[in-house]
Parts: sequence; structure tokens; C-alpha cells
Amino acid sequence: MHKRLPLCLVILVLSLGCKNSSNTSETPGSITEPVPNDEPPAITYTVMNALPHDTSSYTEGLLMHDGKFYESSGAPQEYDKTRSIVGIVDPVTGKIAVKAELDRKKYFGEGIAIVNNKLYQLTWKNFDGQIKKGFIYDLKTFKKLGEFDFPSNEGWGMTTDGKSLIMSDGSSNLTFLDPVTFKTNRILGVTDNNGAVGNINELEYVNGNILANIYETPYIIRIDANSGKVLGKADFTSLVQEVKLKSTDAEYMNGIAYDSAKNKIYVTGKLWPNIYEVRLNN
Repeated sequence: MHKRLPLCLVILVLSLGCKNSSNTSETPGSITEPVPNDEPPAITYTVMNALPHDTSSYTEGLLMHDGKFYESSGAPQEYDKTRSIVGIVDPVTGKIAVKAELDRKKYFGEGIAIVNNKLYQLTWKNFDGQIKKGFIYDLKTFKKLGEFDFPSNEGWGMTTDGKSLIMSDGSSNLTFLDPVTFKTNRILGVTDNNGAVGNINELEYVNGNILANIYETPYIIRIDANSGKVLGKADFTSLVQEVKLKSTDAEYMNGIAYDSAKNKIYVTGKLWPNIYEVRLNN
């Protein structure tokens, strides 16, 4: 009489046979293709130095002009110690020597830019339901020279290419304004391989490109100022984590300044204890 194989042995033989059969019939076309990486090229960075920064400054704009840091801040209603001010940063203490101040119950200070010895300041929106405003100051005296309207619903970050005021409004568009007439010269849509890039905040123009903070993230992107294409993306997660270990009050990263004379880039954030000199490695 023929002896039956144990059931477990039969299952094992069948499974091995199926596996071998599967391997011999496999074709190159059945191999899973790698998923393409649609993220912009990564920009690495090195922290070169740490300078003091005013921890009461809810930073909305940062720039360097003639070797001095100029900073603007906003004043969230929930933070009593904050003020909507513009001033020059003391390099030793990090404190802001106040040159202009807005009524925090009426206006929320935002980005700043300097063109032709005038400092321009945006406001986010005011608290009276009236039209948001921009302000113009004489750079030497900080005497208020005038006000201006802008087409965007809100004012966020601002920089300049020396010809236009370039402003963000939290969308994926950058608006180029004539600094005399305040008419729109052009609107630049910012895109990467995945489409439009929104929440663009503080800006800094650097040699034909625009560096931009992405609101509520540790990312800074590099934008081609002509095409709007995102050329690269720097992830400052480790620096943000380090900052929050130093100060539990520290909030989002915001603030980029460029020293064109020394080719140095600086970054900071809202209520941060330091301004950091960073080198972008690529």
C-alpha cells in the first residue's frame, strides 16, 4: 500500500514549488519602480555664529543695511510684552533701539525693506476693520513720510531687488510694487514640482534669488526671482529644536537678513534668543 505523506509535508512541497515557478516566470517589467522624489533639492547649512536677539520681539522682518540689523515686530494681542515696532538691533545686547512704533491696538507690524534711503513697513491688517496700510519713513530720522495702500488682502514679508518692493501675503504669490507709485509691476507665482507653494512669509533678495520662510515650518526655500521656481529647500528642524531648548517661549522661525558686503546670511525667529549666522552650503 502507498503511504500518504503527512499533510504538513505536502503543504511545504507545494509552497516551494509555487515559489520556484513564480521566480522562473518573473519578468523585469514586474519589478516595482522607485517612487520619484518631487521635493526640491535639499540645501544644507552650517551655523557659523550666534548673536543675541531680543526675546520680546515677535519678529516679522529682518534685514541688514550698511552693517546694521533693522528689525520689525508684530504684537499679538495674547502677548502683552510684544510691540509693533521698527528699529536698529544693538549687536551687543540684541535689544531693538525703537525708531518707530504703531498702536498695537490698531495695527500689526510686518515686513520691512529699504529703498533709496527710505524704509517701508507693511502691516498685516488692522484691528478696526479698515484698509490695511503700509508706512514710509526717512531712513536717517525715521520721520514718517507717508502711507501707502497695497493690492494684497494682507501684508506679510517684504524685500527689494533695488527696483521694486517685493511683498508676500501668505499665498503662493509675490507682488512686485513700484516704490514711488505703489502700482503692481508684476506678480510672481511660486511653484515647485508639486505645484504652488503657499504660506510664504519673510523674504530676502540674494543675488537674483529670493530666500523665504514658510510660515509655521522650519523651512527656508530659495526662489528664482524671474521664474518663481523653487530651486532648493533648507530644513532647519535641528536649529529650531535647539532654540526651543534654550527658550520655551520661542515660536516659529521667521526673519532672514543678507549682508551683501560680507556675503553672510542671518536667520532668527519670533521670540528667539539668538540671531544665527548661517552658511548655505549649496
